[in-house]
Amino acid sequence: MSLSVTLEKFEGPLDLLLHLIEKNKINIYDIPIVEITEQYMDYIRRMEEQDMEVMSEFLVMAATLLNIKSKMLLPQEEPETEEDAADPRSELVERLLQYKMYKYASLELSDRQLDAGRVLFKAGSIPPEIAEYKEPVDTKELLSDLTLQKLHSIFESVMKKQEDKIDPVRSRFGRIEREEVSMSGKMHEIQEYALRERRFPFRALLLKQHDKMDVVVTFLCILELMKLGRMHVVQEEIFDDIEIEYLAEDIIDFEDSDF
Repeated sequence: MSLSVTLEKFEGPLDLLLHLIEKNKINIYDIPIVEITEQYMDYIRRMEEQDMEVMSEFLVMAATLLNIKSKMLLPQEEPETEEDAADPRSELVERLLQYKMYKYASLELSDRQLDAGRVLFKAGSIPPEIAEYKEPVDTKELLSDLTLQKLHSIFESVMKKQEDKIDPVRSRFGRIEREEVSMSGKMHEIQEYALRERRFPFRALLLKQHDKMDVVVTFLCILELMKLGRMHVVQEEIFDDIEIEYLAEDIIDFEDSDF
């Protein structure tokens, strides 16, 4: 059976290194290996005699730090490959990052354990009126003789009721959309008719329209042509037909933006 010994407040060599890095506010990706190695060795010298199994871990890390320190102090030659150009501290940095992650995760779990110990749970209690309640229909008895064939017949009856609700005539109606009336197109149409007839009653022009929107647009076009002097409108008596005379000898094209 192994005995776990905690050295002061450090639980291992990585814990000690992490403490030195945080104490000196050092960037973990750029560790000044000479300074950290000296502080680490100073701690080893002042360490009292401990269990050899635990001490061996610290001594192995000390040897690793000295090895990295020696590589950093040696003159740097032009690297032949990418492996030769690798930072000697990279493996140590990776181990420290993994240790830091697991350490903080363990602290988080410890805090959750403490928080869970403060949580109290209330025993379940059901009011008597709820506990004594009985469903008016016994679902087990209701569904005891239910078969797939019965389910199918119920489904068909429901679908039949839905079909009966559909109006056989209106359900086949499509969507009726009103066509937009173009002012420029209507203006061209009226000029063609007026150039052909020369003189005609306003009522005859309105009878050629399909709906109220056509009538409104036709009336606006007549006003515009009167304004331009291309049409002359006469009504001799009140309630008589309005006579329109086309004065121009050609047709001009309009764009919708002209109105």
